[in-house]
Amino acid sequence: QVRLVESGGGFVQAGGSLRLSCAASGITISIYTMGWYRQAPGKLRELVATISSGDSTNYADSVKGRFSISRDNAKNTMYLQMNSLKPEDTAVYYCRIITVSWGQGTQVTVSS
Repeated sequence: QVRLVESGGGFVQAGGSLRLSCAASGITISIYTMGWYRQAPGKLRELVATISSGDSTNYADSVKGRFSISRDNAKNTMYLQMNSLKPEDTAVYYCRIITVSWGQGTQVTVSS
């Protein structure tokens, strides 16, 4: 059974940083493209960043230069380093193994 568990969310002031983790079990992540998505209240879920099996990355324009996606295949874990956080980054953040599975989400709240 594939399971993805996000952690690292929380409450931070604008300009601060958080690091999200996504720990996978029941699957070996190394061969998959993975991604981080987010959903703010009243809005559709949107793509934040993706990382391929070859470590190619892609970012939404709104987070370029501030967020960094990475993976540690040995730990079967993906990360999202979020710097210079803004109130508009407030959302539930979800990790995903593309076409396979979603995590349950972790709340990120950025105060102004």
